[in-house]
This record gives sequence, structure tokens and C-alpha cells, in this order.
Amino acid sequence: MWLPERPSRVLLLVHGYAEHSGRYEAMAAWFAARGAAVQAYDHRGHGRSTGPRCHVGRFGEFLDDLAAVLDSVRAQHAELPVTLAGHSMGALITLAFLAERTPPVASAVTSGAALSLGAVSPVRKALARALRRVAPRLSLGSGLDPEGLSRDPEVVHRYLEDPFVYRTMTASLGAELLAAAPRTAARAPEIRVPLLMLHGAADPLCAAAGSRSFHAGLAPARSVLRIYPGLRHEIWNEPEREAVWQDVWTWLEERPA
Repeated sequence: MWLPERPSRVLLLVHGYAEHSGRYEAMAAWFAARGAAVQAYDHRGHGRSTGPRCHVGRFGEFLDDLAAVLDSVRAQHAELPVTLAGHSMGALITLAFLAERTPPVASAVTSGAALSLGAVSPVRKALARALRRVAPRLSLGSGLDPEGLSRDPEVVHRYLEDPFVYRTMTASLGAELLAAAPRTAARAPEIRVPLLMLHGAADPLCAAAGSRSFHAGLAPARSVLRIYPGLRHEIWNEPEREAVWQDVWTWLEERPA
């Protein structure tokens, strides 16, 4: 938790696949310095949370966990507007949560939403779906290239050296993500809160086309889409990170408290 003396709003961070909330330290501190109470958690099977590594039995378990965390956050800051901020798989979880659970939040922000999983080969997709039925907890290599995360070599180096970052996922998690992405993509019209969608145009892991398509299904008056030329998957960890953070903060300040 990053708590300023007099917070004006709450930002709840929802991290991506294989990583953990500790990778958002610099971003969280930046927003806290501007008056946001920032909270984050590790998904089950990720970071310091319990459970088999990078595994989920069903995608809805991620939504259950987010609901529990949100209840806790709202109990601590009942008077403040809450914004969900999800990255990659965390963005997919956030969007599914908004559509399926209609939670009491003021707004949401997504980064590199995992709505278009073109980086996953057809062979890996077929393998995950087949193994899900006979060996759901079998670990498979993710096949994702860390160079696609950021143009900042230090970000990639820290990612590779981080003991809480994993390079595998279970067959069940893989199959659940493959099913959740198109299911969630079809539910854009059900989103009822203001939504800021951000994506790097050069994202090789989750194509920006997924965010573009989802945004096209949203109510125009409540949504904004920003595609950043040249930026890769982790736009919040690119060399231009502070400019992207500022875009988020400016958008948040435009929302009524």
C-alpha cells in the first residue's frame, strides 16, 4: 500500500501474467506523491501469493479474488472513488470483472490488455486445450519473448533476474486465458464505467488491435483509447513511462470525485 497523507482517490493495481505487484513500486510511488492511495495484490499462484505457480482452475477465480480485494479497499477508503488499473492479463481480468460483476468503482484504466493473443502459437493453443483435460496442472513454457516487454534494457534485465517472475503457466491457466479473451472481448457494450484504454503500438505480445476493437464497442462518451507509437507491451515500464503515467493522472483528474 502506498498511502499519501490526504488521499483524493484510490488506485487498485491489477498486475499481469507471471509477474507480481512489486514490479509497480515506482509507478505506485509516483501516483501516491500526487494524492492517490495506491493498493496492489498478487494473483493466486503469482508473486508472494499461495497456490501452484501460474495456475488457475477457472478464470472466475481471478474475479473472485479481485472482488475480495476491492471489498477490503472500499472498507478502508469508503469515501474515496476507486479506479481499477489493470495490465495485460490484469487488464483482461479488470474488463471481465467490470462486465460480469458490475462492481462499485468510479472508473478503470487498462494497459496492454490481453484481448488479442496473437503471440501464442496455434500449436501452444492446441496443446494447452488438450492438456487441460488430462493434466491441468502441467507446467508449459510461456513462449513469450521478454524483449517484447520494453525498449529499456534495464527493465528486461530486472524481469529476467526477478525470483518472483515465472516463465511458465499451467495448461489450465493457458486454456482459461484463451477462452476468457474472446469471451470478454465480446462484452464491451456491458461496461458501465468510464474507461481509459492504453496500448503500445509496437506491442508484440498482446496486439493493440484487441484494445482498438474493444474500444469500438464502448459508449464513446465514457471511454478513451490511446495508442502509443513505438511503445511495446509494458508501456508503464517504457522509457516514456512518466509521460504515460501523466496521461493517466490527467484523465483521472478530469473524472468527478
